[in-house]
Amino acid sequence: MGSYFAPRAMLPQGWCERVRLDVGEDGTFVKIEENGSAEGAVILPGPVVAGMPNLHSHAFQYAMAGLAEVVNNAQDNFWSWRDLMYRLVARLQPEQIETIASHLYVTMLKAGYTQVAEFHYLHHDIDGKPYSNPAELANRIFAAANSSGIGLTLLPVLYSHSGFGGQAPNKGQGRFINCEEAYLKLVEQLSVQTQTESKQNLGLCFHSLRAVTPEQIDRVLSSSQQPRPIHIHISEQQREVEDCLAWSGQRPVEWLFNHADIDRDWCLVHATHVNEAELTKMAASQSVAGLCLTTEANLGDGLFPGVSYLEQGGRFGIGSDSHVSVSVTEELRWFEYGQRLRDQRRNCLVGEGQPNIGQHIFQQALRGGAQACGQNIGQIKAGCRADFVVLDQSDPLIATAKNDAVLNRWLFSVGDRAVRDVYVAGEQLIDQGHHRQEERIAEEMAAVLKALLD
Repeated sequence: MGSYFAPRAMLPQGWCERVRLDVGEDGTFVKIEENGSAEGAVILPGPVVAGMPNLHSHAFQYAMAGLAEVVNNAQDNFWSWRDLMYRLVARLQPEQIETIASHLYVTMLKAGYTQVAEFHYLHHDIDGKPYSNPAELANRIFAAANSSGIGLTLLPVLYSHSGFGGQAPNKGQGRFINCEEAYLKLVEQLSVQTQTESKQNLGLCFHSLRAVTPEQIDRVLSSSQQPRPIHIHISEQQREVEDCLAWSGQRPVEWLFNHADIDRDWCLVHATHVNEAELTKMAASQSVAGLCLTTEANLGDGLFPGVSYLEQGGRFGIGSDSHVSVSVTEELRWFEYGQRLRDQRRNCLVGEGQPNIGQHIFQQALRGGAQACGQNIGQIKAGCRADFVVLDQSDPLIATAKNDAVLNRWLFSVGDRAVRDVYVAGEQLIDQGHHRQEERIAEEMAAVLKALLD
């Protein structure tokens, strides 16, 4: 596709000068050359870093971002927020879902995300009946990814029950519910669709332990003929832990490790409330903790024990989840800041041989996010997909930062405005902060929101 020249770029081994990036027709890096030539290359006007994967998204929830900040109950929590979400679900039409996802994915690109793992559990019509094409709403997500250009890991979700032990679903969950037979047929259909898409792939997904039975988990896992990303919500809320104990005598992560072979294919989303024994198992398994700091803060979930987890070599990635904020910098900043507030000290998430907090957590989130998405991304390296972000050299804080301070400046000070240009598979999708279709998509989004609010 072409060649690019970065005055400086963060490669897997660290920051390097005068880096030439050669991209092949398949959208992957074919050659990375330090101290290379700029001849015939597009000059990139600022420091270059790999694009960030977003490992957890519920696209439709973007339509209610910021609307739940009204006190309706003195004990407002996740469960009261969920009631508002159910009311939104009861109104959404397929074309509205596509528009919401399209606007969201453009917003993600502008923030520096280049791949999204869509935790997709909205399957049926507003009466809870399957569409004539069971993949109707999944196809709306594919269409949104295609129109924006972002990479997509689609995670169709098995969601069958309302509580532990196979409790019957409630009225608000009708659009989510599938038995495992219908779910596996959907996965098979979607698998065929993604085989020819270089920027798209497919994973398996369980909504949570309360939404599926042990037998369903076993059947779905045994049906898979090839390695795929496997995602699950787990231990997000204290009530979830208490209900799991009442059902099984075990905590959620404890139960999962005792009943499934958890390995690097798995992403345990949230895992907020884990004890030290569970944390050690997570780290040793090389699974990924899917942390969604702004959503977890917005819902009052709690704080993931990040210091202990990283000390044990645990892997993590970041997601924007409900999209109350769509910001690489906010997710990473609040991962560090949450640990500081809890422990009442500074500079908590350090790495061995890497004293710069920003660089350490950014690189770790790249690695964990790429693993959770099941794509060869997250590195500026030959053979990886050519996803990269150009930071704005016109900002004096970025322009004057020494290499080892660039990410600290971006993540802890300059913030989202530092994202200038974004490339996915070698194609420029964000140019000086703008997407070529953003005006049209924004107009369509405004019309959808007006209809929903009216």
